[in-house]
Amino acid sequence: MFLIGQYDSPFVRRVAIALRLYGLPFEHRPWSTFGDADKIAPYNPLRRVPTLVLANGEAVIESAAILDALDELVGPEAAMMAERGDLRRRQLRICALGSGLADKAVSLIYERVLRKEQLALWVERCQTQIGGVLAMLEREREPIPTAYWFGERIGHADIMVACALRFISEAHPALFDARYPALQAHAIRCEALPPFQEILQRLDPPKG
Repeated sequence: MFLIGQYDSPFVRRVAIALRLYGLPFEHRPWSTFGDADKIAPYNPLRRVPTLVLANGEAVIESAAILDALDELVGPEAAMMAERGDLRRRQLRICALGSGLADKAVSLIYERVLRKEQLALWVERCQTQIGGVLAMLEREREPIPTAYWFGERIGHADIMVACALRFISEAHPALFDARYPALQAHAIRCEALPPFQEILQRLDPPKG
């Protein structure tokens, strides 16, 4: 199977890190959604990444759906997400907050680069959403004594939050700072792991 997308995307990166942690071999095709859109289109007409093409040729799109397919592939004992119940809902909530955080950070880059004159109302809204999510995640992570969000074993929630935090720190460094020590510690712990160090492409944010 092969994974389409560049590792400076927090969504592509979360999938690639999960693949490494699961020990699943894959080929990486670092196609850009702008420069390589025509290459992506046969697999995903939305021309979005990540897209994971399975050995049978089936293309799975959107990072959460891809991870769900990988969890099914490795089985419930190895999966980094609970199969059902309250724990699964709580894990999915943190994943959703981390995913939304990354999505708003990406939106701010597009606003800066693609719009000749930035829409101040939209920029302020995105920054407010980012700040609100960071504050909530900080409050919830701070009292947790375990190495990871839901115990001593890393999960999809940890990966998504860490990937989002790295993206924000590179794209919008003023938004993620010393106000969030618990999240900074979480990011440092995750980024020290070999898969995080291997699956890495530093973002060079366009200036617009």
